[in-house]
Amino acid sequence: MSNTEPGTARWRRSLRWMALGALVMSGASCAALGRTTFKEPDVELREFAITGLGLTGGSVDVVLSVYNPNGYKLDALKMTYRVDVDSIKLGEGALDGRFIVPQKDSSIVRLPIRFTYAGLGAAGRALVMSGTVNYRVRGDFTVGTPLGNFTRPFDRRGRYSSVAGNGK
Repeated sequence: MSNTEPGTARWRRSLRWMALGALVMSGASCAALGRTTFKEPDVELREFAITGLGLTGGSVDVVLSVYNPNGYKLDALKMTYRVDVDSIKLGEGALDGRFIVPQKDSSIVRLPIRFTYAGLGAAGRALVMSGTVNYRVRGDFTVGTPLGNFTRPFDRRGRYSSVAGNGK
């Protein structure tokens, strides 16, 4: 009997290695398929909410609406962000708390930011004088999906109007 005939130990080992290789290749192709079918969430600024004021600065919550265009919920594991107002850095940070964005729906996310008056002066004057200010919110987020975890950047620019009370 040859070592490569059915029933031999060598044949069984070869069969196990082929099965393992097929499993690895199918897992890799599922991950690649997941990346091509994953649709980026849409991030939109909703409002700025001042949460504290002091002698040198204060704190503000930047409120975002995150829309999930996918046919499955997104389990947000982490989010980093930077907020600029009229090209001036307002603040940056990381949100390590998890939040869920249901399929084909939106969730509200609050990003806490501490700021100094020196860094916010020109943008604050523009908001007081005209009631509107340009903004940019950027960063990245990591979400868990049925297709695996994805870390993707986001970058949203717009004009915030305190008169209208929203970021459109």
